[in-house]
Amino acid sequence: MVQSGRKDLSATPVSGAQHEAPDVARGFQPTARTDPARAVPPAAPDGDVPSAAPPPARPKGSRKRLVLLALLAIVLLVGGYFGYGWWTNGRFFVSTDDAYVGADVTVLAAKASGYVTAVVVENNQTVRAGDVIARIDDVDYRLALQAARDKVATQAASVERIGRQIQAAEAQARQTEPQIAAAKADAARAAADYERQSRLSQSDYTSRARLEQALADRDRTAANVQASEAALVAARANVAVLAAQKGEAERVADEYRTAAARAERDLSFTVIRAPVSGVLGNRAVEVGAYLQPGTRLAALVPLNSARVDANFKETQLAKIHPGQRVELEVDAYPGHTLEGRVDSISPASGSQFSLLPPENATGNFTKIVQRVPVRIKVQQAEDAVLRPGMSVVVRVDTRTGAAQAARYSPWRVQRSRPRHRCRSRPRNRQGRGASSSPFSAWCSGCSWRSWTSRSSPPRSPRSRPASPPRPTRSPGCRRRI
Repeated sequence: MVQSGRKDLSATPVSGAQHEAPDVARGFQPTARTDPARAVPPAAPDGDVPSAAPPPARPKGSRKRLVLLALLAIVLLVGGYFGYGWWTNGRFFVSTDDAYVGADVTVLAAKASGYVTAVVVENNQTVRAGDVIARIDDVDYRLALQAARDKVATQAASVERIGRQIQAAEAQARQTEPQIAAAKADAARAAADYERQSRLSQSDYTSRARLEQALADRDRTAANVQASEAALVAARANVAVLAAQKGEAERVADEYRTAAARAERDLSFTVIRAPVSGVLGNRAVEVGAYLQPGTRLAALVPLNSARVDANFKETQLAKIHPGQRVELEVDAYPGHTLEGRVDSISPASGSQFSLLPPENATGNFTKIVQRVPVRIKVQQAEDAVLRPGMSVVVRVDTRTGAAQAARYSPWRVQRSRPRHRCRSRPRNRQGRGASSSPFSAWCSGCSWRSWTSRSSPPRSPRSRPASPPRPTRSPGCRRRI
């Protein structure tokens, strides 16, 4: 049986793969010419059934190559997406995260001194202009007002009394006037009597005593006239004095009225009211506290006056102008974007308004990029989501506000004519060869003047000036007309 088995194996034709099988079974590896995919597995022992060949393993290098290609494709897609977004929108925006919400915070303080009797509002309460915030004990102020009013009434009575005295003095002056007339009549009669007696005494028809009596009567009546006139002057002067006293009394009455008005105003200060509409916060007073003039009570924040103060770098201000649209992202409300407008730009950097401005004229110098505050106006909604002090990310769209940008732009240089490429040697206005000025140049060949200002920005199509007249071509100029 053994010999027949060997004889059958020797008689069976053997292929090249079967010749290599014993070598593989003995541990020999196939050479470089042997295909490992076609290698025959080692022969199984007698009586065992040979197992099926395992599937060929896939090389690891191809799998890594696919992963790298996939990653590269993802990177290219993401980069293209963000690059397209930057090219279409991102490059026109100027942004900063150094921005905060501000508002016109009103600090409420006491004007009158006294004990607090009532505090009407609470913290975070919305109030209207004129609403009562707190009340101060007003008994002393009411008494002061009543005393001032009593003084006004007393002085008014004094003014009325002086007015009556003026009327009496005027009546006395009017009474003196007819007395003067009577005295003048007596003086005229006495003078005539004296004249008559004097003529009679010359003819010895009258006595010496009668003449002397007539003379005395004449002098007495003349003195009475003078006395009456003096009395009239005195009466009129008394009227003037009384009028002056009345004016003085009226001025005193006015002072008392002013004092009464001041007392009434001080009484009104015992009721503290809201000057503007807003939200009350940081209340620092309670019932029973004693207040002095200037004592802080609370803070009133008008939320409708909220704005954003963004501190842009000085290198970013070239593209920012009033009127441009602004996108605001508040850290307190992620995912929500508010809209605003650039209102104004500060006249100086923030360091110039500090308590100790920097002085770089002495010592070592290190250049630091300064920041300039830019105020942004925000239209608050009814719910007033912005609160002073919130952090904001600001993005200014430089494509908006074209009219304002053209008005406030520092680059006001305009080019009158487009540049042309003339192969003739350019010269300046004095004809001294090539011009080194960055503003204008003249072509010596065709007298074509072109502006070459590198600092002027490109003009928009709407602001393009009218086309200049076509120049005449001169010999040596190769410019096509």
